[in-house]
Amino acid sequence: MFNPLIQKLEGFVELSDADRDALHRLASVARDVPARTNLVREGEPPSDIIFITEGIGCRFKQRANGARQITAYLVPGDTCDLDIALLNRLDHTIATLSPCKVARVSATTLREITENHPAIARAMRISALIDEATLREWLVNIGCRSALERIAHLFCEFLVRLRAVGLATEDSCDLPMTQHELADTTGMTTVHVNRSLQELRRRGLIELKGKNLKVLDWPRLRSLAEFKAGYLRVDGQTMF
Repeated sequence: MFNPLIQKLEGFVELSDADRDALHRLASVARDVPARTNLVREGEPPSDIIFITEGIGCRFKQRANGARQITAYLVPGDTCDLDIALLNRLDHTIATLSPCKVARVSATTLREITENHPAIARAMRISALIDEATLREWLVNIGCRSALERIAHLFCEFLVRLRAVGLATEDSCDLPMTQHELADTTGMTTVHVNRSLQELRRRGLIELKGKNLKVLDWPRLRSLAEFKAGYLRVDGQTMF
């Protein structure tokens, strides 16, 4: 049975059959969640660790005036806040962007698994470090890159991450985010996002059909974004 969590973690460490069985058990409790559903809200006491097994989620912060900043995308195989039990209140909201399958696992259960499966513990720690590296790239995106470069970098990263868990082809993937959500991610207005998408199309770099993204010219898109996939630990993907 395909399990994106196993696919992702095996990119970091070698897993045994027992490790894979433990991860299959984690995924087996996943339940369907509709798109744009808050899984846990900012300020709530955290309880379970959340695993995304299908679909796309996000983390975000929201101001009193309603303005929102998306701070991370969560793709299949991603886990949310492995050390969540150490917190009294969550400082951000976790939500779905598309219909998802979500597994909720108690901190006690996860602790037992990582104590009995050191390879899983190591892989999850590496995954957490990659999350931190990705957040740094997003800070650079908002702080230093132009509008066009922000969108280009985001698309490169998103496709690489989906390819790493077997959910994208060489050059295309599903893109469930709306232009409003892309604006909330890149610190732009929806009008600016729309103009940037039109410019990427005009240059022959991407094609958008419905909820599908196709990259037409990888070398040029990657060069525009100054995208280097090393922080995602996917250096073996030769096209990047």
